[in-house]
Amino acid sequence: MKMFFLIVLSILLFSCNNNKSEKIATAKAYFDKARADTTGSSFYYYNLSKNSYFEANDSIEGARSLVNMAIIQEGKGDYYGSIETSLEANRCLEKNEDSLSLRILASSFNNMAICSSYLYNFDETIEYYQKALQYSDDTENKYMYHNNLGAALITLEKYKEAQESIKLALPTKDSLKYAMFINNMARAKHYEDQKYNPLPEFNQALEIRQKKGEDENSSYAALSNYFFSLDKNKALYYANKMLNTAEKNHSPEDRLQALQKIINLDPEHYLVYFEKFQALNDSVQIARSKAKNQFATIRYDVEKKKNEIAENEAELLKRNIGLGALSVLLIGGFFWYKRRKKRLKQENELKIKNDQLRISKKVHDVVANGIYQVMTKIENQEYFDKEEALDELEFVYEKSRDISYEKPDLENDIKDNKDRISSLIASFKNDMTDTYIVGNENEIWNGISSSSFEDVYQVIRELLVNMKKHSQASRVIFKFERINNWVKIQYTDDGVGIPGEMIYKNGLTNTGTRIAAIRGEIIFDNKSEKGLKITISFPVS
Repeated sequence: MKMFFLIVLSILLFSCNNNKSEKIATAKAYFDKARADTTGSSFYYYNLSKNSYFEANDSIEGARSLVNMAIIQEGKGDYYGSIETSLEANRCLEKNEDSLSLRILASSFNNMAICSSYLYNFDETIEYYQKALQYSDDTENKYMYHNNLGAALITLEKYKEAQESIKLALPTKDSLKYAMFINNMARAKHYEDQKYNPLPEFNQALEIRQKKGEDENSSYAALSNYFFSLDKNKALYYANKMLNTAEKNHSPEDRLQALQKIINLDPEHYLVYFEKFQALNDSVQIARSKAKNQFATIRYDVEKKKNEIAENEAELLKRNIGLGALSVLLIGGFFWYKRRKKRLKQENELKIKNDQLRISKKVHDVVANGIYQVMTKIENQEYFDKEEALDELEFVYEKSRDISYEKPDLENDIKDNKDRISSLIASFKNDMTDTYIVGNENEIWNGISSSSFEDVYQVIRELLVNMKKHSQASRVIFKFERINNWVKIQYTDDGVGIPGEMIYKNGLTNTGTRIAAIRGEIIFDNKSEKGLKITISFPVS
């Protein structure tokens, strides 16, 4: 049974581990699908990935999915929602100190800083960039965070601090990042000192970006801003370049910035560009609102579906537990029934053996020893009374019938114990053997139960029978004493004694068993030169 429960427990543990592995595999599949998605469903799959990782108790990978969801929200203009998602990720990461957790945490703070800058919360922006630098252990990422912090400091007109931060980013090996960094460094220097000429850095950054075909609008914006007060035509030229590139790249944010610049730089076409700006701005705001609702709906639907699955799993678990418990009860009941059946069979067999042994002892005590006692009387008397002998044999016969019917020995129950013992010992006296009794008084037998007396009586008869058969003794003495609620019987004869290997044979087989049954002891002393000495002692109750 114990082994059965161990097997069941092992199966359950294996099932739990296997279930965890399956959830992690599912979560990873969702994560990979989100990264490869080109249909706009990345947020949905990252959300599924996050839930599966959390169900598998993998909070770090779950937080990574959350940060990716936050970055998507930032890209769609859901800045408050993005910060909220990042904060959820941070709660999973801040208690972990491994490099992966810290790297994800740094990315989360960087995202929160970007969102805060769009919300014009620049003090929080600075704080979040500093935390991103604190947790990051990736050199290239640190370069980007230093640059971003510098850009935020430029907005706050802290140009010296901005240059110090951006300077730490310049060792980057990434050419596009380098273009961004030198562009921002030139801006910080120019804003600090209007005499400083930023054009070499601006043009260098633009050239790098044109070769890569990426992020040209950052350069166009910087050049348009620079020429705004110096040369309106050049400022308008770069603003138009920025608008064309934004339209080509389908970047509504860059289009809005470019249109704002053109409105201020081209009064002649002011109304046309203002209407375009207004229409685009409305469209962007609507898109942002839709994105916010979409993200909330996705999270709600997935959460609802997760709860439904959890409820179904809970119901399934309850059903499985119920079936498992029923199986355990049935199997346990089966083994219990088999063990009980076996135990009852053994108990029944033992009872039968005990009954057989008890009846065998009675036959030996009553019939064999009774007949032998009659034979001894006939042998020891020169003239015997035939009728008396027949009466005694009939008595033995009746006793044997009583044994077959399991009738109690009522006659012996009421017969005086002292006289029974005296009569028994005297019956073995003959011309060759004298028997003597010392101390067999009524006080010896007071308080002794009938069953205990019967065992003692049969032991004495067995000793006499074996004496008659084997000892060749001429004198036999029984001495009875009662000391402190213990009865002591000492048997002594002057015969040939009994060898050690013969003590528990020839009728003495049951002697030790009988004495043990009344919690007594029997000691055979056959080491003297002649004769045998036996001491029997047992408690009164």
